[in-house]
Amino acid sequence: MPRAELIAIFGPTGVGKTSLALALAARLREQGELPVAVSADALQVYSGLEVLTGAATAQEQALLEHRLLGFLPVYEQFSVGQYAELAHGEIDALLAAGRLPLVVGGTGLYLRAALTQLSLRPPPPQGVRERWLTELGERGPQALHAVLSRRAPWAAQRIAPTDSQRIVRALELDDLGELEPGPELSELWTGATRHPTLLVGVVMERERLYARIDARVEQMLGAGAEREVRSANAAGASHTARKALGFEELLAGDVEGMKRRTRNYARRQLTWMRKLPDVELVDLSDGDVEGAAQRILERWLATARA
Repeated sequence: MPRAELIAIFGPTGVGKTSLALALAARLREQGELPVAVSADALQVYSGLEVLTGAATAQEQALLEHRLLGFLPVYEQFSVGQYAELAHGEIDALLAAGRLPLVVGGTGLYLRAALTQLSLRPPPPQGVRERWLTELGERGPQALHAVLSRRAPWAAQRIAPTDSQRIVRALELDDLGELEPGPELSELWTGATRHPTLLVGVVMERERLYARIDARVEQMLGAGAEREVRSANAAGASHTARKALGFEELLAGDVEGMKRRTRNYARRQLTWMRKLPDVELVDLSDGDVEGAAQRILERWLATARA
């Protein structure tokens, strides 16, 4: 069996994915490989939100080249379909050039989009979206969420009552008779990756992770995250850009709310990841990034013998 052509590193926000990728890349270069990181993060695509989204710094990018970071203006909308096309192009080009892609991120849907042929819903026929957008403007997202709860409670459970975009999309699909547990709701993972992949899940003892998240938020504030948010807001940040953890909280001056939301998101990431089949879990609770990188390298080298 051929050695895995990709290594994917997934984990909750604040767990240390970038540091782990840097340490792993150094070991891969010792093996004669040419690693390049490909981001699998829904918000790190935006230019001007680098601090808030925890994107690799210029110093980190000097140690390991990163792709799909900071290329999109904050006023642009962005979708997983657009991301999938870009990620597939980057990965395929890297492999053709003899490079080793390291897909690194914490957005589960984007990880799947990078590694698999994700099934995506078609756009709705003309008029369907307009109807629900009118309803949204007249009644607000909570009222439409209540409609969705009556029509498809299993779908409503997975969508926040304030997430206007996803509520409208779900109601569109329900009108079309296509609202079913599709890949974005039911498919945790698939073995049918586009290229042989070693999937690594980074975990950490929960209280330690929460402490790291709180400290990281304070570091972001010191590095100018609030200035980023206010600048992006003034520039007309898109609906998708405003989904960045802490965006709305920092606009409101609610630092504790940002910490709380980030911890809750990290908990959901850990829950999602532990359900993935064939994931190689790496625990960073002891802070030994170098040891973890060595274990991943050994597991990657072993894929050729599996």
